Amino acid sequence: MTPSQVFNCIAVGGLLLAGCTAGPDYRRPAPDMPVAWKLDAPWRQAAPSDAQAKGAWWQAYGDAQLDALEQQALTNSPTLALAQARLSQARAALTGSSAASLPQVGLNERVSRQMISANRPLSNYNSPNFSTVQNEYSVGLNVAYEVDLAGRVQRTIEGAQATLEQSAADLENTRLLLGAELASNYFNLREIDIELDVLGRSIALQARALELVSARHDLGAASGLDVAQQQALLDSTRVQVELLQRQRSNFEHALATLVGVPAPLFTLAPDLHDITPPPVPLGQPSDLLERRPDIAAAERAMAVANAQIGVAAAAFYPSVTLGSALGMDSRALTRLFDAPSTLWSLGVSAAQTLFDGGRIQANVAFAQAGHAGAAANYRRVVLAAMQEVEDGITGLAALERAGAQAHIAVRTARRVLDMATARYDGGASAYPDVITAQQALLVSERQAAQLLGQRLVTSVFLIKALGGQLAPG
Repeated sequence: MTPSQVFNCIAVGGLLLAGCTAGPDYRRPAPDMPVAWKLDAPWRQAAPSDAQAKGAWWQAYGDAQLDALEQQALTNSPTLALAQARLSQARAALTGSSAASLPQVGLNERVSRQMISANRPLSNYNSPNFSTVQNEYSVGLNVAYEVDLAGRVQRTIEGAQATLEQSAADLENTRLLLGAELASNYFNLREIDIELDVLGRSIALQARALELVSARHDLGAASGLDVAQQQALLDSTRVQVELLQRQRSNFEHALATLVGVPAPLFTLAPDLHDITPPPVPLGQPSDLLERRPDIAAAERAMAVANAQIGVAAAAFYPSVTLGSALGMDSRALTRLFDAPSTLWSLGVSAAQTLFDGGRIQANVAFAQAGHAGAAANYRRVVLAAMQEVEDGITGLAALERAGAQAHIAVRTARRVLDMATARYDGGASAYPDVITAQQALLVSERQAAQLLGQRLVTSVFLIKALGGQLAPG
């Protein structure tokens, strides 16, 4: 049999052996999903529109400052850069794993001068050994190919591909979380700006009231207790300003970190322009499987774990490698490429574990447990996603009702203050009634501002829960 025939037989045999693939084929899970969301009055589900923002969902709020901060965060965030680096690593790992499906080709060169010992063991009693000093020049081309007998290479590539897709989903999830956290901190800061404005107007009102009651005291028409009570109210309101300023600084520092700027170098001026939560189209619950990157990442993690079962099970089968070499070897450089200097080899090597004390089976069991854990985590992520959406729906509905009632309370508190002031000026009531009315108005206005901030933050939470897209797809 000629060398080429030997090699052909080896190749055909290897291909026949490679007909099986260890481990189960991956099947995408189909979790139970409700047909529709449970809506709470006065919620009105918006109709999805292709014109609405998807990836840049924050643009729906119409706030230029928020848009600029989000773009700055996408450019400078170290957290996002870390996720991008992990994606690059996964892409490189896939390239490396895919290379195992191709033959490995190597070129060897060797130049040496050596002396052979005269006292080395004899290979023939009739041929004595001599000490020899000689040169050796060698060049050779080696080709090796691992026969994927049980699909180990295929499963490794499948796992690397799934890991790459998981890293891409993780990157999208990091981008979504970054944008949501930034928007939440921004709206919390703007809500404090509104509260500070309310407190500023209240301080101005209380200061004027203090001047009036002090003047009445000087004329003998008011008691010293009235003056002291108004002064105490004014001082208490100023204390609240200092506490809110501290909270605002914390949100400002958080925004600095999110956009990748040192906190001492970052400032955000107060801004009182109106911000309204946008309508959020919900789509169907099943849309979450496509829209939420964390669900996609959890599903890809299942695919990775499934591939690991195949990699572990492939160890039950022999490892088969086809090899060939062609080269030239001579003791004289001038005769290196002469025909007598030619050498070649064709062969196949195989290795089979006969006893390992259960190590391979333990590895398979470990991989199977890992897959079971990934499946449980996938189900957990899906359930948590549906809970987050429902929480957002009910939360926005409740806050909308509370916000409407808060505006009514503010109007009522203003009327009460006007009436209490008029009655006090007419001598029909004591000054504590005016102070009580001032405090009630301040509480009502601050509560309205807080509810607006909560509505904005909850709308961000709902958009994040829906995957950061204001339209399905």
